[in-house]
Amino acid sequence: MEPIRVVDLFSGAGGFSLGFRNKGFEISFAIDIDHSAARTYSLNFPDTVVIEGDVREISGRDILDIVGKPPEVVIGSPPCEPFTAANPLRLDNPIDRLYIDERGNLTLEFIRLMGELRPKVFVMENVPAIVETAELREAIIHEFRRVGYEPVFNFLHAEDYGNPSRRLRVFISNVKITPGRSSKRVTVAEALEGLDDNLDVSNHEIHEIPERKMLEISKLGYGDYLTMFRGHKGEIPVGIRLDPYDLAPTVLGNSRFIHPFHDRYLTVREQARLMSYPDDHVFIGSRDEQYNQVGEAVPVALSTALASFIRVNVFGLDDRSPQRH
Repeated sequence: MEPIRVVDLFSGAGGFSLGFRNKGFEISFAIDIDHSAARTYSLNFPDTVVIEGDVREISGRDILDIVGKPPEVVIGSPPCEPFTAANPLRLDNPIDRLYIDERGNLTLEFIRLMGELRPKVFVMENVPAIVETAELREAIIHEFRRVGYEPVFNFLHAEDYGNPSRRLRVFISNVKITPGRSSKRVTVAEALEGLDDNLDVSNHEIHEIPERKMLEISKLGYGDYLTMFRGHKGEIPVGIRLDPYDLAPTVLGNSRFIHPFHDRYLTVREQARLMSYPDDHVFIGSRDEQYNQVGEAVPVALSTALASFIRVNVFGLDDRSPQRH
């Protein structure tokens, strides 16, 4: 049987794609405008055509010319910054976030490409705030209907599927998605197990911090934090000391957590563990770029559960994962 082809728009470091590859889908094409993210994706998906470029400048015909056949599945994560309350510069008028904000417009580009590619299934991930008002929800429904799809809003908690950090996201699709939940929650300590003395793992460099900062960190108990930054709807804690026996808070692109047992920030690899990335997934770029790639991803445990659901319930296939060589 022919593989089920997937196109990933706004592909980032590949967390969304990795779940589908885990379940035997063929990732045919990916595009992202961020240089370091595109390099990371290309390294970890050597069989995929990866374009570093602007989605606004590519057409469905361009993609079809590259991949040869229409994709059965299109996934993607347009920027969430125009919609999230963590953005202090978010526009006050919700509808302006979609139609006026230049990054918000990228959601419309995803919808445009659905009309041009006509996949059997699409899944677009974003923060729930993208549909927090009736006006925004109706606008998105209208835009998808214009290209021939009836959108379904699937709200999924990543921690319900084995991810060690909390993360609620909406997956807008043309199908109702209800993956089977994991039987247990994965704690921070379980996620970080075995990393302390493993210096051979990539992206696990511990960076030194000033003595004064280390002193501040040493005084933090579980759940305490170093400072706050201002979001659109209030302040958000930064530099949280993780509770080893609980889930981690939501990993953000600009967040740095404090290790539960050591007076330091988590390494990129430790942070990636909290997003259920495997240790062989290597991140490229500056340290800040690597942290951002981790924080802006779809958690791999969630994307795998989602891909499993689609494989079984949309395509009628078994749930066996392919062997990795």
